[in-house]
Amino acid sequence: MDHAIDAEGLVKRFGRTTALDGITLTARPGTVLGVLGPNGAGKTTAVRILATLLRPDAGRASVAGIDVLRHPSRVRRAIGLTGQYASVDEDLTGTENLVLIGRLLDLRVREAKARAARLLEEFGLAGAAGRRAGTYSGGMRRRLDLAAGLVGNPEVIFLDEPTTGLDPAKREDMWAIVRRLVADGVTVLLTTQYLEEADALADAISVVDHGRVIAHGTAGELKRVVGGQTVLVRPADPSRLEEASAILATVAGRPAESPGNGVATVPVGGDAAFTEIVRRLEAAGISVTELSLHLPSLDEVFLTLTGRGAHDEEGAAA
Repeated sequence: MDHAIDAEGLVKRFGRTTALDGITLTARPGTVLGVLGPNGAGKTTAVRILATLLRPDAGRASVAGIDVLRHPSRVRRAIGLTGQYASVDEDLTGTENLVLIGRLLDLRVREAKARAARLLEEFGLAGAAGRRAGTYSGGMRRRLDLAAGLVGNPEVIFLDEPTTGLDPAKREDMWAIVRRLVADGVTVLLTTQYLEEADALADAISVVDHGRVIAHGTAGELKRVVGGQTVLVRPADPSRLEEASAILATVAGRPAESPGNGVATVPVGGDAAFTEIVRRLEAAGISVTELSLHLPSLDEVFLTLTGRGAHDEEGAAA
């Protein structure tokens, strides 16, 4: 199987609103496909089609090698799905939630309980297994929700903005869980508006806007869309910032910028310029506390591609 997720030309309309306009998504087995896009770009609609919750108006799709339109029940047994908000039953305990999912998947009671216990342990919830989910913190509920999506040992799991509303520490916990899943061979489709999340987790990224994929590649490949690299210099002696800026400008052939905090930056064409800047700073006797060469951030890439931020509400689809 070349692709665990393979969708081509998906179209979905809601009345006069076109949520998907020929979107194509692919992911190799055992990898993370990050799907980036602003609100209303079509990310959730695409996930719902791949998870057999919606039928497309046009196009084709297969998940785990199974056609989502011809064999939806088989697809459902091969996937897990975690939405933007925890969907666990707050009146049931952690164990009861997972056992219930197991029984719905036709597991025997003993097997469902054993699988629930294993997942609660893996997700750091064993100590709260007997408590009602309604007493869990937001991060605990998100972990329980993800555990519920894994009861059936899915080959492919869809994580639709799984860290929405979580603080940075809890988001890191979720990232660690995703990395463990991939290490175990699970394929993950991750939709997110957190650009650093895609940067940290995704093997490949598809940028979606107005229902279409407008760019696809690794994080590094997408960052090169903006063009070039940037050198940043922070002199140890702030009074020498102007001299350092002049060196950057001379080598780069364009004015350097000083955004504040005692640093100067300039776009450069490649590694050779960085080497020359280092040589000239040393020759001038300018010591530095920070000196770096880096690609643009995914935030800059996103703005370049879409003309707006990842969190903009403009154009939200039905």
